[in-house]
Amino acid sequence: MKATPGPGVSRRDFLRGMGLVVSFTLAPRLALGQDRPASLPGSLNTNRMLDAWLRIDPNGTVTIFTGKIELGQGIGTALAQIAADELDVHLKRIEMIHGDTARTPDEGQTAGSLSVEQSGTALRFACAEARDILVSTGAAKLGVPAADLKVSDGTIATPSGASVTYWDLARDADFKRQATARVKPKPAADHRWVGKSIPRRDIPKKFTGGAAYVQDVRLPSMLFGRVVRPPSPGAQLLAVDEAAVRRLSGVVAVVRDGSFLAVAAEREEQAIRAREALARSARWGETASLPPSGEALYRQLMSSPAPGETVAEKTAPVASATKTLEALYTRPYQCHGSIGPSCAVAQWEGQKLTVWTHSQGVFPLRADLAKVFGLKPQDIRCIHAEGSGCYGHNGADDVALDAALVARATGGRPVKLQWMRDDEFMWEPYGSAMVMKLSGGIDAGGNIVAWSHELWSHPHSTRPGSSAGVNLLAARHLAQPFAPVLPADVPQPSGGAARNAIPLYDVPNVKVVKHYIAETTLRTSALRTLGAYANVFALESFVDELALAAGTDPVEFRLRHMKDARARAVIEAAAQRAGWQPDLLGDGTRGRGFAFAKYKNLACYCAIVANVAVDPKTGRVSVSRVVAAVDAGQIVNPDGVVNQIEGGIIQSMSWTLMESVRFDRTRVTTRSWADYPIVRFAEVPEVEVVLLNQPAERFLGVGEGSQGPTAAAIANGIANATGKRLRALPFTPERLKQQV
Repeated sequence: MKATPGPGVSRRDFLRGMGLVVSFTLAPRLALGQDRPASLPGSLNTNRMLDAWLRIDPNGTVTIFTGKIELGQGIGTALAQIAADELDVHLKRIEMIHGDTARTPDEGQTAGSLSVEQSGTALRFACAEARDILVSTGAAKLGVPAADLKVSDGTIATPSGASVTYWDLARDADFKRQATARVKPKPAADHRWVGKSIPRRDIPKKFTGGAAYVQDVRLPSMLFGRVVRPPSPGAQLLAVDEAAVRRLSGVVAVVRDGSFLAVAAEREEQAIRAREALARSARWGETASLPPSGEALYRQLMSSPAPGETVAEKTAPVASATKTLEALYTRPYQCHGSIGPSCAVAQWEGQKLTVWTHSQGVFPLRADLAKVFGLKPQDIRCIHAEGSGCYGHNGADDVALDAALVARATGGRPVKLQWMRDDEFMWEPYGSAMVMKLSGGIDAGGNIVAWSHELWSHPHSTRPGSSAGVNLLAARHLAQPFAPVLPADVPQPSGGAARNAIPLYDVPNVKVVKHYIAETTLRTSALRTLGAYANVFALESFVDELALAAGTDPVEFRLRHMKDARARAVIEAAAQRAGWQPDLLGDGTRGRGFAFAKYKNLACYCAIVANVAVDPKTGRVSVSRVVAAVDAGQIVNPDGVVNQIEGGIIQSMSWTLMESVRFDRTRVTTRSWADYPIVRFAEVPEVEVVLLNQPAERFLGVGEGSQGPTAAAIANGIANATGKRLRALPFTPERLKQQV
């Protein structure tokens, strides 16, 4: 094995990512020296004070603080379940505070399907230790041994019936101390809440039209803002008639700073009219700086001078391949397609700034805002308020800076600034275009003996805090700009561009190489799964192509090359529930495809079976039924896991069949939903999810587990139906008609 861990990655984590280590202990290990504290589980390791995680309130409630934010994935409910179980209180007593730089622990970004794994693990140990402190405090007050006490919904009782409550002990119990993680959390058999499908806390307001999103925030004397973006990347503002716009009804401020141009008004419709007037009068200098589109884009990526970096390599002497295959797979630039355009509310009070934001990382955002305004981070407060749609790094952080820049000109009045739809499509960071070149060989027995995966990609993480620069859009448009500093790729074992490029299958000779192309004129960053969506699409499509060459059923072929028992169980469960029939060929228009992945080679296992239909006349592909089998370790909220898998399947189906950013050599031409179709309700397939709960195992992230396998299952289903292999995403009618 020649591959080595990336910076900051332990050898154990690296080997686990390669499938060579499949379990670990959450118990703290002893420090190697006096200056190195023992490692603690999850996010507790970097946020060690118990009172950073919870507070017992005298009014009979418990406040739980988490740096992870709710963005529709249901973690607010799942984390509350974990806390309620470890504390022995009723779930209704738990109040959740998410992502507030003045109140919550710093857990970085809410990303990578890590919320329950990181924050849930931290809360499990923190709450177990807090319960132990409360019981010990209660024992001293009641004059009995702690071992004789029982707790029910926050009431600590002796065998004789004497009792004291958590709320009585709120002032006496000392949480202002470092966590030790020495108190063992409850076994699964003792859980009351974990493992149950508790209704989501965030749904009622969304369902009833309540104040659920940052777009719903209303503050006294609040103004409304809009921004006028350049018409293309790199364009410079030459002139604009500010005076005429200032005279428009309701306009309070026009802000021009270099090529940053925005307006604030008393009413939202006034801000929109002012934006239109500014845009009409603005003159810009533009250059043709964008890459070519179509096949030329992928040729340009492959011709990049970015050197190849070996991600993983292993060799073993085996019989020579009797058949070899090579295939090229491509993915275009794709949008987040957030239903609600990015929005933020900002207010200045002297030299202190407060921002209400749907950023997925309030602490990294605060750090970048501090750089722009020359403030200390503690003079800025970022408060999370959910956004209506985000799966990665969209415009949420960028619009926070926009709002703050405009609010600086309003004399202390708060400003709610929302992007327009064309802002969102033209300026959000995209999921990078990618090229994956795979080759492999099989021996006379139909076994894979050689595997090569080479890929080309732009960055998948240019979030605030990911580098030494300022990764906020408006910062580069100011008269004194703050240049972004392009980050290194996310290292293995999770990976960024090469996420899920290392096969889990048992293959003796493997080589994975990535070409990380940091420079790009179309801004790219985290779109749900980073590089995993494209890599799994390519990898699992290629597995089917090898299975066909070997004359073996795709499911049998996967099982033949898979040693991981949990992976095998997921593959078998999906096939069984879907009624998979080995070697069943499609009838020319209908077919069925299979795919599998373990997200990041670290998180949940997911196998997908997709039933597809192809209309050769129109080229339209429809997906009628999808069956998924999932192993996410211990499941906190079964319905929440099903929600995440279903959502990922539907989103991936939309990416796979429809979504692609359009542009010419100067401008992005995707500006509206008409230019960027997404899947509609009538096109959503029947989805069935089989959960393989593992109560004795650690939490495994699930939010991004189904996207890659869904794409490959659809591709394999089309090939099964028609005998033709599509390797270029998305599978549009035009592309399909060329092949079928």
